[in-house]
Amino acid sequence: MSLHPVVAEVTERIGERSRDTRAAYLSRIQSAVVQGTHRARLSCGNIAHGFAACGEHDKTALRDGHAPNIGIVTAYNDMLSAHQPYERYPALIRDIARDAGFTAQVAGGVPAMCDGVTQGRSGMELSLFSRDLIAMATAVALSHDMFDGALYLGICDKIVPGLLIGALSFGHLPGVFVPSGPMPSGISNEQKSKVRQAYAEGKASRAELLEAEAGSYHSPGTCTFYGTANSNQMLMEIMGLHLPGASFVAPDTPLRDALTAEAVRRSAALSKSGEDLPIGHIVDERAIVNGVIGLHATGGSTNHLLHLVAIAQAAGIALRWEDFDALSSAIPLLARVYPNGYADVNQFHEAGGMGFLIDQLLSAGLLHGDARTVTGTTLADYAKIPSLDASGKLVWTPVSKESGNRGVLRGMAEPFRADGGLRMVHGNIGRAVIKVSSVPDDRLVIEAPAVVFHDQDEIKGAFDRGELNRDFIAVVRFQGPRANGMPELHKLTPPLAVLQDRGYRIALVTDGRMSGASGRVPAAIHVTPEADDGGAIAKIRNGDIIRLDALHGTLDVLVDAAEFAERAPAIGDLSTHQHGMGRELFSMFRRNAMPADLGAGVL
Repeated sequence: MSLHPVVAEVTERIGERSRDTRAAYLSRIQSAVVQGTHRARLSCGNIAHGFAACGEHDKTALRDGHAPNIGIVTAYNDMLSAHQPYERYPALIRDIARDAGFTAQVAGGVPAMCDGVTQGRSGMELSLFSRDLIAMATAVALSHDMFDGALYLGICDKIVPGLLIGALSFGHLPGVFVPSGPMPSGISNEQKSKVRQAYAEGKASRAELLEAEAGSYHSPGTCTFYGTANSNQMLMEIMGLHLPGASFVAPDTPLRDALTAEAVRRSAALSKSGEDLPIGHIVDERAIVNGVIGLHATGGSTNHLLHLVAIAQAAGIALRWEDFDALSSAIPLLARVYPNGYADVNQFHEAGGMGFLIDQLLSAGLLHGDARTVTGTTLADYAKIPSLDASGKLVWTPVSKESGNRGVLRGMAEPFRADGGLRMVHGNIGRAVIKVSSVPDDRLVIEAPAVVFHDQDEIKGAFDRGELNRDFIAVVRFQGPRANGMPELHKLTPPLAVLQDRGYRIALVTDGRMSGASGRVPAAIHVTPEADDGGAIAKIRNGDIIRLDALHGTLDVLVDAAEFAERAPAIGDLSTHQHGMGRELFSMFRRNAMPADLGAGVL
């Protein structure tokens, strides 16, 4: 199947825009490739430090210097359910490496905070910037010139993007991303959502809410809703950085261990002379476009309109929001996973998962099937499902052409929507992103008076006082990267969902984030320029009529242009944020943060 013209056009445009920066990046990593393994040129004192703690077998192999040495960069901690399974991975990886005649060492660990724990707390203000800190920590881990390749162990929200940005800074090294898989399904996400809304209305107790939450988040593994963590896994597979079908296999199972073992072997194979495929070559324009397409086709997390831009930049590629928008019109929505539907990622995987999704998109010319991958082949090889044969050997078989559950996953002939789930809007308020994959059709255009807030807790207070029982557009500002680190505003979801269910026409406009959980309420997020950087959102007043039109891609405050231009912007009260624990450590990030449409990072 020939490549769809929109996909071809967008890819060509990105390539042309990135010509100089990509060439400079490739030149830099090629220079490092030509120099070869640096370990052989370390001084005797350097190399002795590098293998001092190893056992005799590994020490001998490292002294000899001929076999690959694989660096492990791990985001393990046992507070994060998604990362707890990684506890035993280093030992497993070292054993596999020894059996195959090479070595592996833990190169370093990276921070791994849980947005689920920090939601609504001051710690959430550190969340987005932790991505850049993780990237730096990854680079530090790889800086010892001891490694011929790397394995990256990470799952959740900022962790995978941070690992990948760091990996691309050492883009001459081959690298494989190693997932750990989702936890078993607990109570349904719809049931959990209903309890949350009941609690917001005072109709459920804290004990009932805690019971529902604990029934959803209940064991090791990734949370099963389709937020940023599981969007990360989809991206790593469709960008060719996971093994085929690896993303959503359950943790601590024979198949998961077999996939991990094969990832270790692939990393060594990629590191050997003659099959060298650095991660900086895999992540090219084709891989980036494939990632954007996967995001659209699955209704993935809006956080990736920040992360993918920053990842692309790390590889010398200039991805822009306009590219997301252009691709959206051509990419159908093929998956409905909560909060865009009733199912979780386990049901998505059982219905055919990534193999089915990739096969369907390839069949329509909507992916770059020639994009290179960590398998040593191309993405065209990813329309397969892994399993263990009777002897316990890992095998891949072609995916079925029929979905195992049409309520979760569909083919090109019957998509859930004809276009993607993410759109751009722009107007006199600025530029923003809206996720429409689960917004009812009659809510795609909202025109209503503004009610202005400077903190998400203010909305909860107004809701509790009964002040929001009407049509309105909530404007929540001073929530951007320069103001307070751009925290996710998930506290907004239950009260706004309750008000929408009561029949009111409401929407949200904010320079903050809502992640993959923005749900059914129309939300124009990531408004840029942000309020703390001279954005027009700082000029909006209570009662101003705002029109959010996701159909035509517009976002405007309906105020006389001359009057609006003359208005003095509001000034945010950041006193509540300046004394949060650890907040002062991130003044560098806050001061130097780029706008949201350029990735909201400092790298």
